[in-house]
Amino acid sequence: MSAGTYRVVVIGGGAAGFMAAIAAKTHRPDAAVVLCERTDKWLAKVRISGGGRCNATHDQGDPVKLSRNYPRGEQFLRKVFKTWGQADTVGWFAKQGLQLKVEKDGRMFPVSDDSASVIEVLWEAATATGVELRERCGVQAIRPNEGRWHLATTADEVIADRVVVATGGSPKIDGLAWLTELGHAIVPPVPSLFTFNLPDEPVRELMGVVAPEARVRIEGTGLESSGPLLITHWGFSGPAVLRLSAFGARVLHEKGYRYTVQVNWPGPKGASRIRERLTQQVNEHPKRHMGNIEGVELPQRLWHYLLQRAGIPLVKPVGELGRKGMERLLDVLTNDRYTASGKTTFKEEFVTAGGVALEQVDPLTMESRVAPGLHFAGEVLDIDGITGGFNFQAAWSTGWIAGRAAAGVTEG
Repeated sequence: MSAGTYRVVVIGGGAAGFMAAIAAKTHRPDAAVVLCERTDKWLAKVRISGGGRCNATHDQGDPVKLSRNYPRGEQFLRKVFKTWGQADTVGWFAKQGLQLKVEKDGRMFPVSDDSASVIEVLWEAATATGVELRERCGVQAIRPNEGRWHLATTADEVIADRVVVATGGSPKIDGLAWLTELGHAIVPPVPSLFTFNLPDEPVRELMGVVAPEARVRIEGTGLESSGPLLITHWGFSGPAVLRLSAFGARVLHEKGYRYTVQVNWPGPKGASRIRERLTQQVNEHPKRHMGNIEGVELPQRLWHYLLQRAGIPLVKPVGELGRKGMERLLDVLTNDRYTASGKTTFKEEFVTAGGVALEQVDPLTMESRVAPGLHFAGEVLDIDGITGGFNFQAAWSTGWIAGRAAAGVTEG
């Protein structure tokens, strides 16, 4: 096999890999930089993210507050984001001619609402700076030799001064065995960001309904989350559930994905408002049917379902509810329980908790502490964020820092 020689080889053609290759070439224009992708599907996650719109980042610019959105990697990312953070990401895209807009929940998308805009910017930046892009170039083996790295690929042998590993998360620890062989500790991967499957629960018949301010807990743990809860044809999803699945990834894995979900449908403050509303109706409109009560701040279909779950007929006059009926209803509203079994992940948007142990990586250069000359970026690390653009932000930041350091520059 013939051998190509490079200053920097980046493995993985996703968000982190592209940013690493671009950063390396930007800081060392004279250096030979190659980006190797084992398939012909460049930037696959970028393409499908946010329903095809690409949730590129979040508008939280403070490094400390931003890092709190990562169940694993918070302390590590504080240093990363102080080096190259959210403002740097937004500024970099703007410099390439791509403006990002902020939505009400803080998520940021390209103004085009099309992930193709992000892909085009990354592709053009890579080619304009002179990054060599090689597809169907899977790395089969990597070994150090006299201060350089020798990589056996499906195409040929490659020699590099520095290597950036941006291969993404692996669903199984075996997929990272080659890094273990180089001396790295791997935190076993488990799924993160998944919906709660409720195979035997009739609540699934309400698919499409959203409780806007629900509080969700996992019984027997300290795990809880608040926010919109979406009922789907398989169970529970939405921001509150996905956040809970991320922070509880390892606990729920240990439980074999069988657990009890406790739901406070209106949220802590909402329950007291419903009590006040019902009391008002008893005094002012005692003959009004329970199913027609207005101002309960829950979707009507969900309100009817919860009434039936509490054993209260929809046609029951509110004046006949009584103290026991009120307490029974409030118990269902605030302490509803469901049995979860299994999970549903986001297919190509699959996120893992686990990867290269962070104590073996320098957050200021993303360089391995046990294999000098090897850098990491993106989900191959034991880093994962909740939904909202946080995983991409970690990819952009770690990618830029890794690429810049691999080129021989540590700041600027």
